[in-house]
Amino acid sequence: MDLMPSVLPDGEPVPEDGALPASALHGAESRPLGFYLHVPYCATRCGYCDFNTYTATELRGSGGVLASRDNYAATLTDEVRLARKVLGDDPRPVRTVFVGGGTPTLLPAADLVRMLGAIRDEFGLADDAEITTEANPESVDPAYLAALREGGFNRVSFGMQSARQHVLKVLDRTHTPGRPEACVAEARAAGFEHVNLDLIYGTPGESDDDWRASLDAAIGAGPDHVSAYALIVEEGTQLARRIRRGEVPMTDDDVHADRYLIADSVLAEAGFQWYEVSNWATSEAGRCLHNELYWRGADWWGAGPGAHSHVGGVRWWNVKHPGAYAAALADGRSPGAGRELLSGEDRRVERVLLELRLREGCELALLKPAGLAAAERAVRDGLLDAAPYREGRAVLTLRGRLLADAVVRDLVD
Repeated sequence: MDLMPSVLPDGEPVPEDGALPASALHGAESRPLGFYLHVPYCATRCGYCDFNTYTATELRGSGGVLASRDNYAATLTDEVRLARKVLGDDPRPVRTVFVGGGTPTLLPAADLVRMLGAIRDEFGLADDAEITTEANPESVDPAYLAALREGGFNRVSFGMQSARQHVLKVLDRTHTPGRPEACVAEARAAGFEHVNLDLIYGTPGESDDDWRASLDAAIGAGPDHVSAYALIVEEGTQLARRIRRGEVPMTDDDVHADRYLIADSVLAEAGFQWYEVSNWATSEAGRCLHNELYWRGADWWGAGPGAHSHVGGVRWWNVKHPGAYAAALADGRSPGAGRELLSGEDRRVERVLLELRLREGCELALLKPAGLAAAERAVRDGLLDAAPYREGRAVLTLRGRLLADAVVRDLVD
């Protein structure tokens, strides 16, 4: 999971030096700190993708600043140094680093290690820091993975999506079936402690048998974490245009629900336990700590074009275009495009929205009277687990997970 929507929200201007209000840094020492590093390059654009990614090797922005793969690591490390200035004497070592994209592994392994090194030099890393990169199966080999592991990475997430060729074709994925499973073995051989496979269900033309085959293939590969997401068809994507032209059918919500139930059953039988609506791990250690920073409202700095950050109730986002991003940093300016200061009510609502998706759920004390009444109804309707409810927590049942968005809306009203 990364926070890279293609359309940036509105907001107030970010100061040129990126300075945060004093309130954002108050009590920072008690909150975990993570970094998300966005690499915006892809070899090709997948038909369903709505992220801020670019297929051109070189891009030019304002002022003619070159935003290529060749100099990207140097540009991003400039933002890491800016983060050090903005956060000042913050004593926190970084708890998690997540390199996402795009396809981070289109860059040389040495560049990813260099970006990680900048964080280590400026902030330090916690002794048990989780260091993750996303990777497309066709963009790595054993030597590349070994270089990442030697450079400090200890978790890797491969985009598998499906084990069926015809499903991959609809998604415009370029890897061949079987390659993601081989990547898991290569990552293990390189010494990676934690390996994730990302799956997508509900692709037009996918059958229940296709989905079961994908789950079986993923489990058989031996990862300790599996993410399974329902396909969302975003406006403006190639897949949306194909559906609109009638070339492929749209998958309905009932099919998505059936596929989710299959996933939960198959994964549970194989020893995976859900800990977030779309994520399963074989152990507590296998959970993605970086994503938990998002879900628990901790602090993270998002570096890269279009990346989002959050520190102490202040959320901001960078300019989208790699050229404009590079130009701002070259001029000594923050690449921030806008920001918002979250009110106490905003933060309460977000806690309910995000924490309810976790296996531990959220505290009933976060709910207002209308939300408490909705929670009581949800228990009666089998959407919230009765036992945690009696102990003061709202925890989704399996049926509740299928209807998580609706449950959340009722609880925050």
